[in-house]
Amino acid sequence: MRWSIMGVEKAAKSRSDIMRAVKRAHTAPEIKVRQALHAIGLRFRLHRRDLPGSPDIVLPRFGVVVFVHGCFWHRHSGCRYASTPKSREEFWLAKFEANVRRDANKEAQLLGLGWRVIVVWECETRSPEKLMLRLKRELNDT
Repeated sequence: MRWSIMGVEKAAKSRSDIMRAVKRAHTAPEIKVRQALHAIGLRFRLHRRDLPGSPDIVLPRFGVVVFVHGCFWHRHSGCRYASTPKSREEFWLAKFEANVRRDANKEAQLLGLGWRVIVVWECETRSPEKLMLRLKRELNDT
């Protein structure tokens, strides 16, 4: 009995340590998007703090900002990577709901300032060819 209690405490602490270590900027999916944009021949700015939500990538020439969202944290609808942890489910659901609300608020602010917002999901970065085609299509629409 005591062993399982210690195991649960250890598991909860390990989960906390893992979540704390999640990077906010320069993530692997973000780097893949940056590489695709470079391959297309575009230059951009990173993490402009003067814009709402500090977009991951800003293309001033196109009036476009890009957010690279993790499917887990930002709740990519229908994505298999947007799972919910089994422990402390209520906490996680509230956290995810707040993230989605904040994302919508920041997007509305940027649209109000005249920016076009593109959201690239982490799962979309798994295929560099498809990602590059999507970015070309999105940027040609501007």
